[in-house]
Amino acid sequence: MIKEFSIYFLAAFFEILGCYSFWMVFKLQKSSFWLFIGTISLILFAFLLTKVDLEFAGRAYAVYGGVYIISSLAWLFFVEKQSFSKYDIIGSLIIFVGISIILLGNQRLLNN
Repeated sequence: MIKEFSIYFLAAFFEILGCYSFWMVFKLQKSSFWLFIGTISLILFAFLLTKVDLEFAGRAYAVYGGVYIISSLAWLFFVEKQSFSKYDIIGSLIIFVGISIILLGNQRLLNN
């Protein structure tokens, strides 16, 4: 399970970096070089999602959606220097439980 979550969090990092690179160019008027970084990051994101150990893409994306939310809040804190609210923390805990159930339950089905 740690390998799976590592892949998901790494994919989330690259997706957020890719999207944030476009944000910097179009919202913050940074150098267009960031579009190159963004494009490469988004390619890496998509590639990494193919490496998770789930049989169906829809299920992999469902788990990823939860990881993305948690990762986005981490980005908010570490990159954008904004504090978490208690609702951010509570919501993240609920999401983590949900994605763990989806991931673990379906891996058990694959192994039986």
